Amino acid sequence: MSASVNSSPGPVALGLGCDRGTPAETIARAIDEALAQAGASLADVRAVASIDLKADEAGLLELAARHGWVLTFHPPAELAAVEVPNPSETVRRYTGTPSVSEAAALLAAGTDLTQLVVEKHKLRGPDGRNATVSVARMPAPN
Repeated sequence: MSASVNSSPGPVALGLGCDRGTPAETIARAIDEALAQAGASLADVRAVASIDLKADEAGLLELAARHGWVLTFHPPAELAAVEVPNPSETVRRYTGTPSVSEAAALLAAGTDLTQLVVEKHKLRGPDGRNATVSVARMPAPN
């Protein structure tokens, strides 16, 4: 990739996963770290997605409201159909899909794994709860 350090990757999509009850601050910190790795900012975020099991997750809903994001939730079977670089049997056991954040980011971006710029950024917050964020570059409109 030949992007200069100061250039943004353009519009990005976030895929989010977290433990049940993860506070918005822990998820926000994970998002900030993942966006920094991608060379992107909150202003670059155009789409945000997760698994439908998280449709009532207070921390995710709080963050989406704070940033004006529309969260898209996908069923496990839809996420499981997406090719990802880091499938997890543990995640599959608990959710029915081997990937939440990576697959959700790719579905939200409408692209494939060649555009996954941050694979699976994990953060354990001070509360002991885990958040996982993946970032995918969105294709330029034609």
